[in-house]
Amino acid sequence: MMEKLREKVKESLSSVLPITVIVLLLSILLIPMEVGAFSLFLAGAVFLIFGMGFFQLGADISMTQLGQGIGGQLIKKRNLLFIVGGCFLMGVLITISEPDLQVLANQVASIPNRVLVLTVAVGVGIFLVVAVLRILFKISLSRLLTLMYLLLFWVALAAPGEFLAVAFDSGGVTTGPMTVPFIMALGIGLSAARSDKDSANDSFGLIALSSIGPILMVLLLGIFYHPTDAVYTAVTIPDVTTTRDVIDQFLWALPQYTEEVIISMLPILAVFVLFQAATKKYHRKQLFRMCIGFVYTIIGLIMFLVGVNVGFAPVGNLLGEQMVSSSYQWLLIPVGILIGYYIVKAEPAVQLLNHQVEDITDGMVTRGQMNICLSIGVAGAVGLAMIRVLTGIPVYWILIPGYILAIGMSYRVQPIIVGIAFDSGGVASGPMTSTFLLPLTMGACTALGGNVVTDAFGVVALVALAPLIAIQIMGLVYEHKLKKTSRTQEHILEDTIIELEDEEV
Repeated sequence: MMEKLREKVKESLSSVLPITVIVLLLSILLIPMEVGAFSLFLAGAVFLIFGMGFFQLGADISMTQLGQGIGGQLIKKRNLLFIVGGCFLMGVLITISEPDLQVLANQVASIPNRVLVLTVAVGVGIFLVVAVLRILFKISLSRLLTLMYLLLFWVALAAPGEFLAVAFDSGGVTTGPMTVPFIMALGIGLSAARSDKDSANDSFGLIALSSIGPILMVLLLGIFYHPTDAVYTAVTIPDVTTTRDVIDQFLWALPQYTEEVIISMLPILAVFVLFQAATKKYHRKQLFRMCIGFVYTIIGLIMFLVGVNVGFAPVGNLLGEQMVSSSYQWLLIPVGILIGYYIVKAEPAVQLLNHQVEDITDGMVTRGQMNICLSIGVAGAVGLAMIRVLTGIPVYWILIPGYILAIGMSYRVQPIIVGIAFDSGGVASGPMTSTFLLPLTMGACTALGGNVVTDAFGVVALVALAPLIAIQIMGLVYEHKLKKTSRTQEHILEDTIIELEDEEV
């Protein structure tokens, strides 16, 4: 297990290092940064690297196994009411446990945190049931997504305009490092138990549909509450002068995030205990491994959240403020594109998705291809977000054409690519986006005197949209190459037959 942990930490290092280098270069060449602030950032990067390593290993041996076990067990019951109730309950519990959701809830001042969290959790629960029923009844994912997004944008017409970006951001942050491993494993367990030729295709799509639920429910909540403002509390960089001060900042934050993660994990641990007591599915050795996995998951999430919130978020806010305060405002766009390209690699759940995609597709879609497509897509999305900050373009001018394009493409690519693409949208917009890119846009927007709610919110929504288009383009390119190769082989075969016939003559 230690060897696997070292492997995961190395993967995390390769993901976080580029962002660290970008910030270092910016602090040297363009935006002078105090040594204390940069020390916080470097310490945060170390926490981030080890946190991601522990989390990914823990999720592999605990959350994934539990999700597959519950999915398989639900399908074996052959009781539709039991399946619906079980999936709804799991969707609600797993969402309440999602740390990313707490970050967004703290930013929306017009609605109480508990109300917002429960609303989003119910939305995930309902749409997880919809996703599971789609698998059981073999409903086309493309058609279902078309119907759901038509409903979504119809409701959005009645929602307050100031609340639109916040609602779409909620769909992105909900499918974070806690939710994604479990939901993906649940889908694999359900589709494997169905065991027909289309089961692999239908194992994807649960995250895509689960991301729609929060957006729809938060829009409905916005209509009910008539919110006019959603305040983001800007982060501040503490005054640190020595390495002891830096260490103290992280030590002071540890109890808060330890409590938050443990409380968020309690519902999942309770489900694990009840599931094992009812089914006796896992033998003693598996139980021991899964318990170690849960410990690793908790340690990883604590380190990850401490590193991001203490080290990364303050520096992101500072970069945004100082960049637009200088005479080089236009640099916000290329810097955003560069950060977007690398930041998606640092999302814990992205690597889990890429591994599962490679396994399920038998190498048809590799981790390398997924990483490149996601990086390019997110880079473009962050670039658009920075343009919005500078110009104040309404977010729906981008979201509506983007989703029309993505849904239209879903009828042209293979069903499994559609599921992977729409799942990738939920996975790409994780903790790194909400705690580094969001402060970056908030800092820039505040310095420019813009409307934070309408101009800065929406970066998570754009990051969630980008993979839908990028991955499907990859699918179209792959299918074109496959057809071209097939035609070439046919021509070679025909030429060989003609040569053989000529020799016989």
